[in-house]
Amino acid sequence: MTAATLTPAQAHPDDPRIGFAGHLRHVGALTRRNLMRIKADPESMLDAVLIPIIFTVLFVYVFGGAVSGSQHDYIQYMIPGLLGTTGLNLAMAVGTGLNSDFQTGVMDRFRTLPIGRAAVLLSKIVAETCRGLVSFTILIGFSMILGLEIKTGFLQLLAAVGLSLLFGMSIVWISMLLGMSLRSAQAVQGVSMLVIMPLQFGSSIFAPTSTMPGWLQAFTEYNPLSALADACRSLINGGPLTHSVTIVLVWSVAITAITAPLAVARFRKRT
Repeated sequence: MTAATLTPAQAHPDDPRIGFAGHLRHVGALTRRNLMRIKADPESMLDAVLIPIIFTVLFVYVFGGAVSGSQHDYIQYMIPGLLGTTGLNLAMAVGTGLNSDFQTGVMDRFRTLPIGRAAVLLSKIVAETCRGLVSFTILIGFSMILGLEIKTGFLQLLAAVGLSLLFGMSIVWISMLLGMSLRSAQAVQGVSMLVIMPLQFGSSIFAPTSTMPGWLQAFTEYNPLSALADACRSLINGGPLTHSVTIVLVWSVAITAITAPLAVARFRKRT
């Protein structure tokens, strides 16, 4: 056997000789693998495609008249907030898939390959960003059919989507940490729901907070989803946005700074 044939097999995933360009190639290859899995299993996109439509129809036509007096006014209020919760729902699903990869031996296969370990996690974030873009496009397109007006402009709409994606990708690190820390995909899904539900409904996404009891208003004030909803409303309907955008950026950076190193350390320990 020649030296040339031995080199790839002897390389180790933690090999410091894997440079920046090498890591980019690995992220690209693994992202392609993740997207090909979606293509082979199109049912895995049902949540990204159908949940925005179902949530829009249910909340606009069930609660719209009671909360805002008309469905049209409620669309302008609720849909910007729904951008944030859509990214949150998609992000929390990543942990379930990562846990399944460990259970089915996919990570054992990766351990034998000469790839950078961070590329495995980063490729999931890139693939999830693609899923998020599809979901946001469907949400905005369907909402505009029902009457949503973009009162500011296309660039502000893109900014609202980008801000929602940025916050969603910070939540992905929490989801991956849960996926590598809990024993089963069912446990990851259960804990994720416990995190998602209070954040979603204890916020200003679906209804103004003025009628809530004082203790709940205090929670919504510090809930990052309230700030994200307010920022997206200002970007789509107009209004001041510096304060809310700053809060979302601070939360996104802080969550990533704390949970990303923990997730990478957990991943290294398990692989």
